[in-house]
Amino acid sequence: MRKRFYSLLLYAVYWLILFVFARVFFLFFHYQSSFQETVGGLLGTFINGVKLDISTTGYYLLLPSLVIILTVFFEGKWYAFIMRFYTLLLTFFTSIIVVGDANLYSYWGFRMDYTPLFYLKTPGEAIASVSIFTVILSFGGILLITWAFFKFYRKIVDNRFLTLGSSDNRLISSLLFLLLTAALIIPIRGGFGVAPINAGSVYFSERMFLNHAAINPVWNVGTTAFSQKPVENPYVFTEKAKAEETYKSFADSKDGETINLLNIDNPNVLMIILESFSSYLVGPSGGDSLVTPELNRYSREGVLFRNIYASGTRTDKALPAILNGYPAQPAQSIIKEPRKTQSLSGIVRLLEANGYSSSFWYGGDINFANFNSYVVASGFEEIVTMDDFNGADMNSKWGVHDHIMFEALKKSFTGIKKPFLKVVLTLSSHEPFDVPMEQVFSGNDNLTKYKNSVYYTDKNLGSFLDWSKEQEWWDSTLVILVADHGCRISADMEPWATDLFKIPMVWTGGAVSGRGIIIDKVGSQTDIPVTLLNQLKINGSFPFSKDLLSSGSGSYAFYSFNEGFGFVTDSSAVAYDQKPKTVVWQSGKSTGTEGKGKAYLQVLFDDYLSR
Repeated sequence: MRKRFYSLLLYAVYWLILFVFARVFFLFFHYQSSFQETVGGLLGTFINGVKLDISTTGYYLLLPSLVIILTVFFEGKWYAFIMRFYTLLLTFFTSIIVVGDANLYSYWGFRMDYTPLFYLKTPGEAIASVSIFTVILSFGGILLITWAFFKFYRKIVDNRFLTLGSSDNRLISSLLFLLLTAALIIPIRGGFGVAPINAGSVYFSERMFLNHAAINPVWNVGTTAFSQKPVENPYVFTEKAKAEETYKSFADSKDGETINLLNIDNPNVLMIILESFSSYLVGPSGGDSLVTPELNRYSREGVLFRNIYASGTRTDKALPAILNGYPAQPAQSIIKEPRKTQSLSGIVRLLEANGYSSSFWYGGDINFANFNSYVVASGFEEIVTMDDFNGADMNSKWGVHDHIMFEALKKSFTGIKKPFLKVVLTLSSHEPFDVPMEQVFSGNDNLTKYKNSVYYTDKNLGSFLDWSKEQEWWDSTLVILVADHGCRISADMEPWATDLFKIPMVWTGGAVSGRGIIIDKVGSQTDIPVTLLNQLKINGSFPFSKDLLSSGSGSYAFYSFNEGFGFVTDSSAVAYDQKPKTVVWQSGKSTGTEGKGKAYLQVLFDDYLSR
């Protein structure tokens, strides 16, 4: 039994060595970029990238560790022969990806994913796009790598499999190796954390080339192949030109007056994104007046945007909407595709270009839903996560509770460079709604737990803002409070219901000149970038964002759910489900609302596919 275990362990080392070579090959292939990096940065690609190397090795070990159980019952050299064929096949497959990825990166600027597999349908056209010399050189490189590593395998690992003997206790050996096979899920998913490993887990640098070099291309091809994204727009409702014309008819802003909310130029910007805050719990937004007393108070002291909708139903949908003005897509999440998100315009880099320092604060796991790659690519100078807190403070399933995070946030203002942009994402009001306080609302049902969790975060938010008022930076700071999405706490709430998407947004802080202002224009999280940048007098390109404070912009909001969309205007609203291809809910009398929503989604998805 021990011999079998050590044989598989040595086999795992073989693959890890090959993946280390693959990274060396990539760095040398792109030597011009590599020579611009520091030695520490290049070493970081290996230190951080090993996580995906181990995950890929786990996948490769699944079949060998399962089949080796049969050697307990059937002796002979048959297992070694099977492993030779299996290893040769996988080594050849790996070599193709390693060489192909290195070549394609020069043109694409991102690591190889499943996309080239589509070109295999027309290999003639694919080969025609590159020179014969490149094809010959690449094919030669694939064969050379395969030959060298398979020879290495035969010399180091193969003889181990040739000498496997029978086991005295077949039942125990079989059960142990069955357990070992099952345990491979641990390295495959990257450990025991809430979030499974993803490409963003290995991002560690502001230098995107180094982050890309840390990615294991075999892992990237495999995972994207099993979660294939559409290559054609599934939301084509009319001719492309007509859809674009319809979209422009309501999305293009006209000349108009813009309300100026700020009393200073270049204010600090503190954006606090509130986990799962729904408008139906916020009194000034028409909801429960008891759950968010602090947010209610600050909405009266600042500017309340009373008709704002979340772009989607998850945080990974919200961040691109809030920071990039990019709407959520049904059944897709652009944040999980680094090569697409890095093409988006964002307020972080625009503000940094205008002298702002920047930081991102989140008390949870930054690797969840590919947050890490997105936040790094967004350009934040400082990123604070649960890893920066004391282990004793990990008192939530998701990380550290909000009161701990806000206390740490206070300390970060000491000697801070101004002007600054701070983006803070809370987490305690996330399911399962466990918060460290005595119940304010009695009950054990989901709604009551949810209300208590929101009350807890609201209380700590109010305490933090009251403290902030006493600080010297407050008078020159714009504070934006906005939810990432709403919360569906009952099966009775339809997935397209407006109550699920309507969220609070309040602008306050000493830099805001008005008090008790209410903005009733219908808008979305996607409108934050243009609205903010126009107040700061900074130009940016955000095609799906509008100025909520301009009389020349339209009053509408688009949101997406699973396989459909919602579209809301001043006078009407509609929800359309793509699966049955029908309107599932509507309100108001406007007959053009459905067509506007369809045009919006079609134009959006065309843009998504082009990135």
